[in-house]
Amino acid sequence: MSMRSFTAALLLAAALPVAAQTGAKPPALQPVPEPPPPPPGFELDPALEPQVTILKRGTDTVEEFRIGGKLYMIKVTPASGTPYYMIDHRGDGTFARQDNFSPTVRPPMWVIFEF
Repeated sequence: MSMRSFTAALLLAAALPVAAQTGAKPPALQPVPEPPPPPPGFELDPALEPQVTILKRGTDTVEEFRIGGKLYMIKVTPASGTPYYMIDHRGDGTFARQDNFSPTVRPPMWVIFEF
């Protein structure tokens, strides 16, 4: 295969998806129906819903997340830069910084002995 035919095949392969997108019209979209109500006895408890308080501290935006009045996570969004999180993993009021909030595997951490 010569270099010229290879370049022509590469340009054709790159142009096919663009040609396919311009010719097809999207189908008519319908609104999503409302979800059904929960079955009896499974109503949502508003006390278990997280309460979010948004504060402005200087140029930073601080979001405090609480469940049952207990602060468990803080998200800090600086004016310039990426947001970071302060998370209370043990529930003892000690917060650890976490720069990304992606689900990762965390080993169980129990307090075995305390003095």
